[in-house]
Amino acid sequence: MLSYTLCALHQLYYDPNIENKNLAQKWLMQAQVSPQAWQFCWVLLRPEKVPEIQYFGASALHTKISRYWGDIPTEQYNTLKTQLFSQIARFASGSKIVLTRLCVALASLALNMMPEAWPGAVSEMVHMFQEEGGEVDGRARCLALLELLTVLPEEFQTSRLPQYRKGQVRAALGREWTAVYPLLQQLLRQPDSPPLVKARVLKCLSSWVLLDVPLNESEGLVEACFTALSDPELFDTAVEAIVNTISQPDSQRYVDTLLKLVPQVLQLQEQLRDAIRNGDMETSHGICRIAVSLGENHSRALLEQVEHWQSFLALVNMIMFCTGIPGHYPVNETTSSLTLTFWYTLQDDIMSFEAEKQAVYLQVYRPVYFQLVDVLLHKAQFPTDEEYASWSSDEKEQFRIYRVDISDTLMYVYEMLGAELLSNLYDKLGRLLTNTEQTTTWQHTEALLYGFQSIAETIDVNYSDLADTVMFTIGVCSHISAPTITFPRALAEWLADHPVMLSSVLPLVLQALGNPDLSVSSVSTLKKICRECKYDLPPYASNIVAVSQEVLIKQIHKTSQCMWLMQALGFLLSALPVEEILRNLHSLITPYIQQLEKLAEETPNPSNKLAIIHILGLLSNLFTTLDITKQEEESGENAPPIKSVPPQTGPNPVVVVLQQVFALIQTVLSKWLNDSQVVEAVCAIFEKSVKTLLHDFAPMVSQLSEMLGQMYSTIPQASALDLTRQMVHIFASQTNDFPPIKALFELVTSVTLTIFQQGPRDHPDIVDSFMQLQAQALKRKPDLFLSESLDVKAVFHCGVLSLKFPEAPTVKSTCLFFTELIPHCADIPPVAQVVQEDGKLLLLAVLEAIGGQSSRSLMDQFAEVLFCLNKHCFALLTVWLKEALRSPGFPSSRVSLEQKDTFSQQVLRERLNKRRVKDIVKEFTLVCRGLHGTEYAADY
Repeated sequence: MLSYTLCALHQLYYDPNIENKNLAQKWLMQAQVSPQAWQFCWVLLRPEKVPEIQYFGASALHTKISRYWGDIPTEQYNTLKTQLFSQIARFASGSKIVLTRLCVALASLALNMMPEAWPGAVSEMVHMFQEEGGEVDGRARCLALLELLTVLPEEFQTSRLPQYRKGQVRAALGREWTAVYPLLQQLLRQPDSPPLVKARVLKCLSSWVLLDVPLNESEGLVEACFTALSDPELFDTAVEAIVNTISQPDSQRYVDTLLKLVPQVLQLQEQLRDAIRNGDMETSHGICRIAVSLGENHSRALLEQVEHWQSFLALVNMIMFCTGIPGHYPVNETTSSLTLTFWYTLQDDIMSFEAEKQAVYLQVYRPVYFQLVDVLLHKAQFPTDEEYASWSSDEKEQFRIYRVDISDTLMYVYEMLGAELLSNLYDKLGRLLTNTEQTTTWQHTEALLYGFQSIAETIDVNYSDLADTVMFTIGVCSHISAPTITFPRALAEWLADHPVMLSSVLPLVLQALGNPDLSVSSVSTLKKICRECKYDLPPYASNIVAVSQEVLIKQIHKTSQCMWLMQALGFLLSALPVEEILRNLHSLITPYIQQLEKLAEETPNPSNKLAIIHILGLLSNLFTTLDITKQEEESGENAPPIKSVPPQTGPNPVVVVLQQVFALIQTVLSKWLNDSQVVEAVCAIFEKSVKTLLHDFAPMVSQLSEMLGQMYSTIPQASALDLTRQMVHIFASQTNDFPPIKALFELVTSVTLTIFQQGPRDHPDIVDSFMQLQAQALKRKPDLFLSESLDVKAVFHCGVLSLKFPEAPTVKSTCLFFTELIPHCADIPPVAQVVQEDGKLLLLAVLEAIGGQSSRSLMDQFAEVLFCLNKHCFALLTVWLKEALRSPGFPSSRVSLEQKDTFSQQVLRERLNKRRVKDIVKEFTLVCRGLHGTEYAADY
């Protein structure tokens, strides 16, 4: 065993072949837990071995002690303890990683023996390492002892002790603090203690306070930590020790000690300012962590000490300074974000007091929170354009998230400050507008508007003060051109109830449409207004259409903004009478139709392809939101009587336009039929129109069905199948529309079956869409499977083949098809026949997948197919399962015949509980893959 272990270790550390490394690691993991590990681990720790081998020996010891404690005879406890002490003493001057691992092993031994078998364990450890003698010098012994004392609480946190034992051991460790505290205090206060020793002492303190050591019992050490903050070598570990100590939940009980800590934190302000002046981000960050930790964890306890209110207010102001620390987050500083949670906590604590006490605290802290708003708005400001351009994409994303956090904080602060905060921001905007002596940057103004937006998103849109806010927002926006300004949806909703304001808002928005820098915000604002206020917009419709048409022709906006703009116009036109809709549509889309006609005559090339897709996209987005069918619903149910719109008569305007351009679209398709992107763009127009218009699209069903059939017959593409599925979903149940839908369905099915005969592997998108189409047909119109023109058997076999595709979406769609198909065994004879004759093939494919041929993430879908077979074909499934699972090595060589029988019986018992079948399949697939009981199965 020893020679194999040494060989495996050599492979693990020195063999360049990754497969050999993996095999070695697997073997070593098994060796660690073997009974022989007790023998070879001591041999591996011998002085002549290299540190890597010694480390494995120490790790094996820890594994055996921590996981297999029950294997150790009681009479060997003390021998094992003595051996570990001896090894630690030897490695005190040796390899640090081996020493640490041996300390962890001894810590695990102590935890398992405490308190009965090893009372006073920590005291004995301290005594053992303080004894003079041996070849190890005092400094090395001291560091080894500190390492052991540090890992002991850490090992307790991750130990596998039973819950009742954990409580006993925690109590025993708590009593041992009296042996640890004097040692740590002595080492910190000794003038000749090296910095390395002091750093280990601070780390040891950080570890022990996690055991809820009473704060008053570590008071002297915490004071020493504050002293250590002046030493650059100890600063980081001292910060960690202080933060860990005062963050313990139990420490709030020791108010007297907390009150002593406040002045010590306040004394750090000069060091904080010096660090900021010198650009020392690490020091400023550490000091702010301490201040925030004290305030955040103990704000209520300190608030209640009324006689010390001034010192706590000073701490709050120190945290305010940390919030407003100079520089832009995250480039110049990373500290201010730490403080935001504190302001939530302080506000919650203040608002939780009874009314009389709360009023007193609000008198003191409302001004603080108004100051906080000013600080947050300043921190939310963008840097100069040049500086922002130099930031990396990651820094910009961090800044965006930071601003969201600031917005959330402002929303919360509004709960305390209320209307006065809105008035305060309003006054600031007013001063900006009237200040002619000083030029205001757009960053300053944008930050104020961002503050308004944060609040407007949370308050009641009927709040009367918003009228002034809207007016001042309009006034400010007209003076700046910031690419970041957005228009809150709350204000758009407010405008819907206060339409008189539209005459002031719309000119600003329409003016902004012509500014490329305001592209995103202006277009999204217009879209929000058109969606929320469309019944108040008819008087402005012609102007909105004209301005939009102008900016579209000038190509001011990027493609995505052009699409949003067309959606906005769709909302706008939906509220107009049909004749006005048609007139505006004619004006709006005629230039694009003319351009499309020219492009259709040209020889296909990449340039005109992009132009064609762009135009088709504009039409798609326009038809997505142009929906006159909602007028009657909304005017009757939601809108006030003054906004009511008479019912529309005649054909739907979208259908009228589509009929007019249908021949042109066919011409475009004839030249671009082999280009999937153009075909997708064409299908998108009709798919979005069908989704929006629903049964109003009926006049075009016959035309579109014929065109789709021709398209798919020539060059099959997934987008054509997706549109067919949408048509089946809406029109298959309509008597008048059924014949063309039936003919289309049979045609695309026949063409797709040909693809399967030729080899479908190169077309997973088509297979995916085809299976979704078949499932939709079964769901909406099962009678389609009664047709003699439909080869149900071939479709079934295509489904079985599709289950074996590696693409997860395709497999999911196929499983959906079978869960829709199987229930129709009772009412559709062709389905019953194919399931009876070839259902076993389906079962075999499902079992192969469960056995390991498909991703574990798909097991729920395969379980649903199995459940359907069990529910609707129980007698057949019973026979098929018995025959299939009898084959040796199927569906996996890792499962025994007994395990297969158990699986079969479990499945057959569950004909009503689908959730249970899913659990059974998940359990069985883990066994089939050899993962049952491993860490890989833990989260499955």
